Amino acid sequence: MATSEDKVAKNKTHEEKIPAEVARELRALAHDLSNSLETIIQATYLITQSGPAENQKRWVELIDQASQDAVRINNKLREIMRSRS
Repeated sequence: MATSEDKVAKNKTHEEKIPAEVARELRALAHDLSNSLETIIQATYLITQSGPAENQKRWVELIDQASQDAVRINNKLREIMRSRS
């Protein structure tokens, strides 16, 4: 049976450092993704403000929710990269 020390050691091996070059590339990709998501979020906001037709409101809400989810995921990825690089 695994002890708590074994579990901690196992978790530490999963938290190995990301090589510097890979971390740089991942940060650049996360930055570019943030820029693209910001464009989607702003465009969604402007569409919402313009009063879309009733049959389009649900689609705008789906885009808004998905883009907000993507921002949260991207932020989590950045946190992981910060902690492991």
